[in-house]
Amino acid sequence: MRQIEAVVKNRPGTARTNVSARRPFLSAVLLGGFVLAFDVPAAHAESLLSALARAYVGNPDLNQNRASVRAQDEEAPKALAGLRPKASFQAIAGAQTGAAKILAGRSAITGQRQFFTDEFISYPRGATLAVSQTIFDGGHTESAFRQAESSVLAARARLRLTEQAVLQKSAAAYMNVLRDSAIMKLRMNNISVLEQQLRVTADRFDVGAVTETDVAQAQASLAQARSALYAAQAQIKTSVAAYRQIIGDEPRRLEPARSVESLLPRLLNEAVAVALAENPGVAAALYQVDAAEQAAKKAESVLSPTLSVSAQIVNQHDSIMGIPGSRQFAAAVIGQLNVPLYQGGGEYSSIRQAKERLGQERLNADVQRDSVRASVVSSYGMLEAAKASLISGRATEMAAETALIGVRDEARTGKRTTLDVLNAQQSLLNARVAIVVAQRDVVVASYEALSAVGGLTARSLNLDVPIYDPRLHYEQIRTKWFGVDAPAFR
Repeated sequence: MRQIEAVVKNRPGTARTNVSARRPFLSAVLLGGFVLAFDVPAAHAESLLSALARAYVGNPDLNQNRASVRAQDEEAPKALAGLRPKASFQAIAGAQTGAAKILAGRSAITGQRQFFTDEFISYPRGATLAVSQTIFDGGHTESAFRQAESSVLAARARLRLTEQAVLQKSAAAYMNVLRDSAIMKLRMNNISVLEQQLRVTADRFDVGAVTETDVAQAQASLAQARSALYAAQAQIKTSVAAYRQIIGDEPRRLEPARSVESLLPRLLNEAVAVALAENPGVAAALYQVDAAEQAAKKAESVLSPTLSVSAQIVNQHDSIMGIPGSRQFAAAVIGQLNVPLYQGGGEYSSIRQAKERLGQERLNADVQRDSVRASVVSSYGMLEAAKASLISGRATEMAAETALIGVRDEARTGKRTTLDVLNAQQSLLNARVAIVVAQRDVVVASYEALSAVGGLTARSLNLDVPIYDPRLHYEQIRTKWFGVDAPAFR
């Protein structure tokens, strides 16, 4: 029988090496510290952090959300426009023809009225310059600006939510490719083992040591293993497609990936407190409460008087009745006070509506707090379960490995059947697959927990990318009076 590579596993404080020249199994690479790995050249490998950096820069969902925040920034200068001066210039020019009939008096002889008539062509032209400035608008502009600022801050918080979601999905996609690749290798190795087992069983059948039933059982196990390999190959194609969608490139030679437990609060109560203070979902809800408060004040401002000043200069030629040579010049400065008394009641309805929406946003903030608290508790529970599953899986694998050795030895002496060997082989395979799955779950759960706490950012992960700062764009356009081109900053 050909010799197959033995399983070598290293653990802190212990060293255990199983060498069996006749053990037909090639194991996957399993590393301590919750690491899933492949044997890849380090010079050309991609790490999880580099994949996250790629997603941080190029993910379309994240870039779309950044553009949405930049669009939201423009609400601030739009609100400030309420107390800025407004100016307009109007010019007219044209040609006009007409006839004039003017009463000249009565005839001294006949007593009939006499008229003077004339036909003319004129070219009316002129220009008007108007300037207006609102002095007081009942606090409408101030409330609108504060509402816009709060909405901008809420949009930034939602951007952080999107950033966390993209990084979390990227980590899961990365680990899914690692997991499915490892499982596919295990399935391929299992087929090699079962092919060897089938050859051994067939040789023993030729010498009468086993029956035809044993050969059929070996053949059935090999067929099932091939079916499982096809399913694993389909699964890895799905994972690769998801990786390409989220991270933006095909996965190539992925490096080992570790959990981010070191960035998490150690205690659950501490994690909940941190999440309620820093989770961007809670922050966005609180900013929306502030925006709703300002919206209510803005609605109330329509009941206040407004004061404005306007100036106008008019210069026109040939415009008085179209008479050629006529000229008109006027200049005026006018102050206007508007005191609303009653406009049908619509303004009162708008105020009540704004107050109801304020109450709705406050309730939404409570909902977000409860949701974040539940998410933290759930993610910490999943992380602990994954770690326990990994420890249990390693113990199961060790026991299954020992059992397989014993079953094979007993099968050679006739104490065990071929089916017993196949079952023991399947148990060891299942244990190793479970370890691979648990390793993936530990890493992904740690990222989910960090996201729930509110700390899954490019800055906290120390990604090697320029950190996008939405404040830069806002400062560029906040007090901008003119211009139609968007700032160059992205």
